[in-house]
Amino acid sequence: MKRIAIDMDGVMADVVELLLDYHERDFGHRKPIEEIKGLSEREAFPKAKEYVHSKGFFRNAPVMEGSREVIERLQQQYEIFIVSAATEFPQSLQEKQEWLNEHFPFISWQQMVFCGLKTIITADIMIDDRFRNLDPFKGDTILFSQHHNLLKEPGRHRRVHSWAEIGRILLP
Repeated sequence: MKRIAIDMDGVMADVVELLLDYHERDFGHRKPIEEIKGLSEREAFPKAKEYVHSKGFFRNAPVMEGSREVIERLQQQYEIFIVSAATEFPQSLQEKQEWLNEHFPFISWQQMVFCGLKTIITADIMIDDRFRNLDPFKGDTILFSQHHNLLKEPGRHRRVHSWAEIGRILLP
């Protein structure tokens, strides 16, 4: 059975939507995606660092459309691991586990990998929104489109814009 490593933030959890909400709350206007294309979170959102270190940030992220259904189907044919560089934000560890337990109850604790660098991860396929995680990965890679990676060529990575696309690629 092939193994898939799936990133959380920006792939399963819609942290961009949450950042947009927080920014709108604090600055009174919602930034259009066109305005933040190609920018990192810290460039796009002046208070991003404060937001990601605030209690409840990772716990309250919306679920990425279609992710739950496709991952549940993938799990029937692949060995699935949810891989998050959660140790970058230590307060997020519990929040991310609670979030997964609530929104993806079919994912067991043994399938949750909270780490620092993802270069330690061994799998056949990695789905992530960050080149820094996909570039050193030795298996097949799927680049999940997010505002920060839209202006970069995907290179060897297969770019997708939705979970429906992932389903079409990985499910018969």
